[in-house]
Amino acid sequence: MIALTLTAAVLVGVTLGLFGGGGSILTVPVLVYLAGVPARQAIAMSLFVVAVTSAVSAIGHARAGRIRWRTGLIFGAAGMAGAYGGGLIGPYLPEVLLMASFAAMMLATAVAMIRDHRTPRVTPAHREAPILHVIAEGVGVGLVTGLVGAGGGFLVVPALVLLGGLPMGVAVGTSLVVIAMKSLAGLAGYLHSVTIDWSLALPVAAAAVIGGLVGGSFAGRIDADRLRKAFGWFVLAMGVFVLVQQSPPALLHSAWTAAGAALAALAATVALALRRRRRSIAGNHPSRSNAYTPGGIESWSKS
Repeated sequence: MIALTLTAAVLVGVTLGLFGGGGSILTVPVLVYLAGVPARQAIAMSLFVVAVTSAVSAIGHARAGRIRWRTGLIFGAAGMAGAYGGGLIGPYLPEVLLMASFAAMMLATAVAMIRDHRTPRVTPAHREAPILHVIAEGVGVGLVTGLVGAGGGFLVVPALVLLGGLPMGVAVGTSLVVIAMKSLAGLAGYLHSVTIDWSLALPVAAAAVIGGLVGGSFAGRIDADRLRKAFGWFVLAMGVFVLVQQSPPALLHSAWTAAGAALAALAATVALALRRRRRSIAGNHPSRSNAYTPGGIESWSKS
């Protein structure tokens, strides 16, 4: 399982370096379902992995001039405050609630990745973002990051485009700085009450860093829309899987029963519609309707 876990970590890093977000949402499921790490420890470990991967991936973007430092540092500082608070609260929440919230986050991430990414109208690209808006957005996204251990890049990138007028490539690079800062703050909050297995966290982080460097090397060179959508569908499937895993057995049984009943009703409706269609076709067939034509009447009267 460790080899599969490390392979999945490379995929997380690639998507994080390429898209500036999205891949980190898979870190917790990878650790929980592949490595067998308990949910709270998995969230704390995910924050460490995402922080390291984002920081290393940001280096390539910085060299290419795709980071707006002032906006990123202000957003990141606000995000750190929210993430630290989330990291303090998260360990005391039920694991089922944490994982269900994480599944909801995955579904939201998937929708954001699947939908068309048309660059919205913004003011000139070099205008700095309104400080109060950036701070408010940063605290909110940071709180989510601290609670569920996801980087929230799918929230950060649009915010940087809309609030700061950053081009998409610059927003991706800047988001990595923000994600690294708030993930570290969330980790600090979790470490007050959660212990991390560093013998697993360090190899996973190293694998994700390798993937992040690969993804960062392709950023700005390829049209990633199709890849983003395909990955979004994968995240959607994973989100549904995680959500189903957290459902109580009785509720899950009821859901399957309801689904079976719905499918049976649908099958009966389709069968009835097909039967009516066959009758309609048969009623309009020439061999059945010739008694109503002049020739048909004549033939009928002769008989």
